[in-house]
Amino acid sequence: MKKTRGAWAGTWAAILGFAMCGAVSSHAEDLDVIKVRPNFYMIAGAGGNIGVQIGADGIVLVNAGTAAGSDQVLAALKKLTPLPIREVIDTNADADFVGGNAKLAKAGQTIFTNLLGGGGGGLAQAMTNGGAAQIVAHDSVMRRMSAPSGKVAPFPTDAWPTEAFYPKRWTTRLNDEGIEVLYQPNAHSDADTFVLFRGSDVVVAGDILDKTRFPVIDLANGGSIQGEIDALNKLIELTIAPTPFIYKSVGTYVIPGHGRLCEQMEVVDYRDMVVTIRDVIADMIKQGKTLDQVKEADPTLAYEPQYGSKSGPWTTNMFVEAVYKSLTAKK
Repeated sequence: MKKTRGAWAGTWAAILGFAMCGAVSSHAEDLDVIKVRPNFYMIAGAGGNIGVQIGADGIVLVNAGTAAGSDQVLAALKKLTPLPIREVIDTNADADFVGGNAKLAKAGQTIFTNLLGGGGGGLAQAMTNGGAAQIVAHDSVMRRMSAPSGKVAPFPTDAWPTEAFYPKRWTTRLNDEGIEVLYQPNAHSDADTFVLFRGSDVVVAGDILDKTRFPVIDLANGGSIQGEIDALNKLIELTIAPTPFIYKSVGTYVIPGHGRLCEQMEVVDYRDMVVTIRDVIADMIKQGKTLDQVKEADPTLAYEPQYGSKSGPWTTNMFVEAVYKSLTAKK
């Protein structure tokens, strides 16, 4: 597909921005640690990408990676700062994002230290997560990680959110920066959020944006193609392009669930790809084509070199099937 002049401008802005704005990669315990801003890092290689904000209050993590990668993450954090983890914010309920919740939270320290010695007993312990860092997530994440009475939960209780919020927007202020957690319904799944750091101008997008493959539409857990597109549109709204000085910086940085650090134009390209494929498959459905016929027509062909896969946990065929079933599901 021919790139537009605007797309090339965005790409060159990204290239030059990395050179001029100091997005620097290093290695720590087999993980990639990328310096995004002076006080902000991305850790890759321990499952889903992890956002790391550091300041006088301590460390705020967005996502915790896998349980198996927790020790590596902790070792990487110790190389960045001696300050404790204060808060872990989950963008979804997948194991490669929340598996490390328990260990990372326990390695941290509650913000509410004054309550620990105040004789509050069980209430104080509950409010302070037993002295550990707080785990924050939307209620949909809590519901996915826990289970009804009598059922076996997919995650241990010490990995569950200690603060689960119901509204579409939850806010806090740590390290002298406003932080917004924004719920995105029925996108990758029914339990997705973006985390926007206002001062740092960074958005952690979770698996709504996956630069290593076509987006995973988890139909079994409430995902949908339209919800995915709506969420990508919202993500674009949250970002700011570097105009008018396109060679001076890259604007808002976006940390995807997997893959490299992004800027606004790359999110636009990803959204356009998803919309194009959705429209092609929708048109085939109107023509009365079956799922097998749609797969045979290969509606993702133009994008397969970058995002396609014939093997692994999420293949191109699985993506096409998810889009088809999402579009044909009874409302």
